[in-house]
Amino acid sequence: MNKIIHIILISIISLTVISCAKKSDSSSTTSSGLFVAVGNSGTLLTSSDGTTWTSRTSGTSNGLYNIFYGNSTIVAVGGSGTILTSSDGTTWTSRTSGTSENLYGITYGNSTFVVVGDNDSGSVGTILTSSDGITWVPRTSGTTNDLWDVNYGNNTFVASDSTGGIITSSDGISWTSRVGIDVNGIWGGAYGNSKFVVASFGGYIFTSSDGTSWVNVTSKSASALKDVAYGNSQFAAVGDNGTIQTSSDGISWTLKNTGVTTQFSGIT
Repeated sequence: MNKIIHIILISIISLTVISCAKKSDSSSTTSSGLFVAVGNSGTLLTSSDGTTWTSRTSGTSNGLYNIFYGNSTIVAVGGSGTILTSSDGTTWTSRTSGTSENLYGITYGNSTFVVVGDNDSGSVGTILTSSDGITWVPRTSGTTNDLWDVNYGNNTFVASDSTGGIITSSDGISWTSRVGIDVNGIWGGAYGNSKFVVASFGGYIFTSSDGTSWVNVTSKSASALKDVAYGNSQFAAVGDNGTIQTSSDGISWTLKNTGVTTQFSGIT
């Protein structure tokens, strides 16, 4: 039976939704599911319908910045090296990350969780990997910049940083620095339609089929862009001043009229 878990990241000024489906040996689908929301000061909520929410005990007062589902496990990451795991979204366990750096991005691929984060200690941008979400191993990122986001596709992990740098890895362990694509910094991205698409604080959009060679495509807004998602055969990029842009191929984009001027920080 397919178990569907919807994951929502909430902060004071942002809302990010991540939907993940876990497949098993059966092809049937259950209508049951769970929304999980995380945010500032260790806030953690669950809901079966997205309307009525129940507060859960996270066990931390640190901010929770991102969350992902893989290998039958939900993993939340946040401030001061916080990592929490849960099998059901209700009961959570704190894990030892081995770092006090803020952790911002997480993904799952190639049977591996990859988490990225700050470089407040002045050494290198933080990367941690785990096969189960429980035991974490530090990896050498090779960059002294803060790492803000990581995605997986085409057998490749792609992480982006605060100065627009890109690093890639096939296994999450060994990383290679690629050409910087925007000094304003890359906050979020996605993989879909056989390509990576990332958006920058400078309002630019870049695409790549392999994470190595990047093309600057025409963005329809000068506003800072914060995140990209892919679904229903469409890319969508969101950002400041109520900006939403959509594209079927990641190259030609259409600006949507949202009627609001708020900051959008996440989308799925």
